[in-house]
Amino acid sequence: MTEINKSNVSCEPQVKVGIIGGGIAGSTIALRLAELGVSVSLFEQGPSLVNGPPICHLHAGGNLYREISESQCLTLLRQSIETLRLYPHTANVRPTVIAVPLRDKGNPDELLPRLERLKKEYTVLVDSDKRNEVLGSPSDYFKLYQRDDLERLAQKPTPEIPSELDDWLVPVAKNINLDELKFPIVLVQEYGVSVFRLASSVSLALEKIEHCQLNTHTLVTNVQQDEKQGWLISSRTQPGEEKQTPVDYLINSSGFKTGSIDDMADLKRDRMVEFKAAYVTHWPACEGEWPEVIFHGERGTPEGMAQLTPYPDGFFQLHGMTEEITLFENGLVATCEKSAQPKLHEKFLTKISKGWSAENIQLRTQRAIDHMSKFVPTFENAEVGGNPLFGAQQIPGDDPTLRAANVSFSGERYARAEIVKASSALSAADEIVKHLVDIQLLPKTTSLEHHFPVMESLSKAAVITYAEKLAEERDYPVELARPAGLV
Repeated sequence: MTEINKSNVSCEPQVKVGIIGGGIAGSTIALRLAELGVSVSLFEQGPSLVNGPPICHLHAGGNLYREISESQCLTLLRQSIETLRLYPHTANVRPTVIAVPLRDKGNPDELLPRLERLKKEYTVLVDSDKRNEVLGSPSDYFKLYQRDDLERLAQKPTPEIPSELDDWLVPVAKNINLDELKFPIVLVQEYGVSVFRLASSVSLALEKIEHCQLNTHTLVTNVQQDEKQGWLISSRTQPGEEKQTPVDYLINSSGFKTGSIDDMADLKRDRMVEFKAAYVTHWPACEGEWPEVIFHGERGTPEGMAQLTPYPDGFFQLHGMTEEITLFENGLVATCEKSAQPKLHEKFLTKISKGWSAENIQLRTQRAIDHMSKFVPTFENAEVGGNPLFGAQQIPGDDPTLRAANVSFSGERYARAEIVKASSALSAADEIVKHLVDIQLLPKTTSLEHHFPVMESLSKAAVITYAEKLAEERDYPVELARPAGLV
């Protein structure tokens, strides 16, 4: 990583916290604590921070998931606003279009009560603090379009740069098969988020903080509680160096491997793990700036949801919620009595550790293109644009539809970050800060307000430049690291 001048922040560190796992949860928690002045040791097995399952959507309202509760949707809205305030250079600022196919059993009108509730909540949040207006004007949170609206928009020239909501629908109206859809369709201000700019932002910030020790290329081999109720973390670097790190408080943010650390600590926890993938495509014939487009469908069936996520220069990320595309047969597993770690099939672990064969990339990406072409016929000319984005995610408990989750505790000095969506990471960090105050490892006078002077010092240009470097190092097109939509 490029050498960066480091600086101390806040007070002299007193409490020592160990964090296992440098995904979006572990990295955000490290940032939250380090900005408070806590001494943090972050352990990450990989070469850099924020790898793992594909992150592309902010979920500011959870409208991709019609099966989840209104309560989860409201939580995701609030968490997404907090995330954009923390990571302002990570958003791809474009709306999301949600359509219900004719063959689907759902009805678009069923989405409206929840959308109205979300719009009302967003209005309240903005009225309480103008800094919460990160998703555009609350009055524009969503808009409905009937078929005649789209037919009218299809006759307009494609705007080079959208300046109003209708402009985003022009390329969609010109290309989607209206005969396949129920009406109205919905445009909602759920933005995209760049996994590479998230990784860049948190990496650049943590590198600046003297009392945050980043241990990449480091495998945690054991954790053991000591007689003072603190923890001893045993680890090994890739060159084979063994190390032991004593900490006062341990945070398990190991993603889909969270159960393996629970096993080391002899702690039980029910959870599921799911392997998923998204596919990088290039559509040379693409014209104009696209919104994200979602075609609802029943998960796990051949008609599962199709998701089209735009990036600059005709690159698109695709999800198809079928077992032939994004989901995988036997890709969802749960804990057993003997272990807190669900056992993924070896073929998935091999993909995670060694990557995919060229043949498999071509096969699954083409299936994703074919799935999207049912609704966007001109997309049939798209081609493989790069390696898939893939990984496994944990889902605490036994409900596979859970989306809004954050943290759980075992005893006084052990926490698990159990987020499902990236936007929940800061909420998990806040819960841990409150817990540290409650057990008096942080003083009662600790402010619970968000204060991130180091993160706020980062420039957008620096974040993008390092994000592009990360994309290249991970063998992805640099376009996935660049801002999409309005910049």
